[in-house]
Amino acid sequence: MKAQVLTGINQMEMVDVDVPVIQNPTDVLLKIEVLGVCGSDVHYYETGRIGSQIVQYPYRVGHECSATVVEVGSEVKNFKPGDLVAVDPAGSCYNCDQCNIGRENTCRNLTFLGTPGSGDGCLCEYITMPAKSCYDVTGKLTPIQAALSEPFAIGLYAVLTAAGNNNSKIAILGSGPIGLSCMVAARAEGIEKIYMTDKIPARLEVAKKYGADFTANPDTENIVESIMAVEPAGVDVVYECAGQQSCLDEAVDLLRPGGKLVVIGIPRESRVSFSIDKIRRKEITIINIRRQNDTTQKAIDMLACGKADIDFFATHSFSFEDSKKAFDLVARYEDSVVKAMIEF
Repeated sequence: MKAQVLTGINQMEMVDVDVPVIQNPTDVLLKIEVLGVCGSDVHYYETGRIGSQIVQYPYRVGHECSATVVEVGSEVKNFKPGDLVAVDPAGSCYNCDQCNIGRENTCRNLTFLGTPGSGDGCLCEYITMPAKSCYDVTGKLTPIQAALSEPFAIGLYAVLTAAGNNNSKIAILGSGPIGLSCMVAARAEGIEKIYMTDKIPARLEVAKKYGADFTANPDTENIVESIMAVEPAGVDVVYECAGQQSCLDEAVDLLRPGGKLVVIGIPRESRVSFSIDKIRRKEITIINIRRQNDTTQKAIDMLACGKADIDFFATHSFSFEDSKKAFDLVARYEDSVVKAMIEF
């Protein structure tokens, strides 16, 4: 089969590799239909690493995908060839202390598509996955929606983890796919006010059109002053979705005493810092989000019934052969891109 692999910094090549075969009776063989280019994929493409996870070339990235079932293991009863599935890229062991207390997203033995040290990604024609990581969306979602349900599930998990009651006022710093996922989830859950920021004007226009009450650009205004002029007491929750030290600093200033800072963005630096005086005096709670936990099916259901709409995420489409063009577009934030989709 064909696969796209990273061969160096900002380098990608098409290669021939063996079609995977089912090794476990609980696995399924999948034909990839659509892949969404994620910011973490671009981290590996541009820098060859995220923190301690370092690429050994050649390496295949990709984890946001939808697929068609080709073959099922002998113990798989809930899928059949031809089914369209959304894929959760994580594989939990379901036996460790974390899994046993309902924290499958921090499983001690977690495997993850397209993560160095864990396995190759899905930027290829076929993969095998545990059936538990697949969600049947046949007749419910399109292949593009199914692929987008992965980042949406993360935003939904973040909102359900921290947003509280419907009277909450939240700020989302970073209006890329994860920030927009938080926005859509928060709006669907009835959050009262949503403030959003980004340095890319086109993304602010998208945020304003599809759910934000207020948008601001930190390159052209002091976003803390602008938001505090409307919310002088501060906001209840801030979602940091950009992975930037400046956003973390802005978040602390924006929060009311007793507020929550939810860190979702992945910084390229190995360390970040906080003003201990500010977070102590305000008694700020800092919550880190590690993907999603038990929200994939809820995300799919919300999309299927129309409670949430994420179709506008998919701004660009590329063929499998043009995968490198998709990565370059996202890496350079060109042409008002929100999410580049690779269609097989």
